Amino acid sequence: MKKISIIIFILLVIAAIFYWQEKIIKGVEIIINNNLNSGINQSKNDIGIKTSEEISTAVPFAMSEGEISRGNANKKQIIFTFDCGSGINSTDKILEVAQKHNVKLAFFATGKFAEKYPETIKKIAAEGHEIFNHTYSHPHLTQITDEEIKNELEKTDKIISDLTDKTTKPYFRPPYGDRNQHVLDIAEEAGFHSVYWTTDALDWMMDKTAEQVRQRIYSSLKNGEIILMHVGDDITGNILDEVFNKVESEGYRVVGLTEGLR
Repeated sequence: MKKISIIIFILLVIAAIFYWQEKIIKGVEIIINNNLNSGINQSKNDIGIKTSEEISTAVPFAMSEGEISRGNANKKQIIFTFDCGSGINSTDKILEVAQKHNVKLAFFATGKFAEKYPETIKKIAAEGHEIFNHTYSHPHLTQITDEEIKNELEKTDKIISDLTDKTTKPYFRPPYGDRNQHVLDIAEEAGFHSVYWTTDALDWMMDKTAEQVRQRIYSSLKNGEIILMHVGDDITGNILDEVFNKVESEGYRVVGLTEGLR
């Protein structure tokens, strides 16, 4: 009888061990699956790039279907683009340098900028440069509704079209570089194609020197490069002639967006 009791006890212990082992394994599987799902969801959330700065220095996100971040890589040319969202500090110098080098450039202007500096917009257009869309109020596009995204683009298009008799379509640049595939799709529905950049010159950063901005551009020169610069800082206007001289001495042509994409 005593032996039978011992055997029953051992069997109960073994059964208990198997039971708790199965529970532990299931628990581990749940944790792993939750972490994997969390990681997937986090990756989806991280697709939209956000920064607290006025202009983003972020890298293009991986899911870039429907976005331009480089021009024709088969031609030795560099695309210079200029965002217009705050001041006009360098505008006149940029236009003077463009005329000196006989080049047409691409500008991305916000609607608020166009409202504040209508004569500047008219002057840029009159000198044959391209003006594209940078939204109306420079919002984080991943944080507003679909209707608001469309309104930001369409409102700016009307303001600039009224000033220049030319639409800003088909290109726009997302403020802060903050966009995801959904934003790109909504913009496409409104008739706008996203243009990012290959290199941010960082001319807008207060702690950058003219030399640092120059070297950043020089170190990134490759066929089809899209350079991002700005009209609201002082560095750009002061170094642009020298930059264009250097770029041209390296055998590249300075071009605007439309020409650079051909």
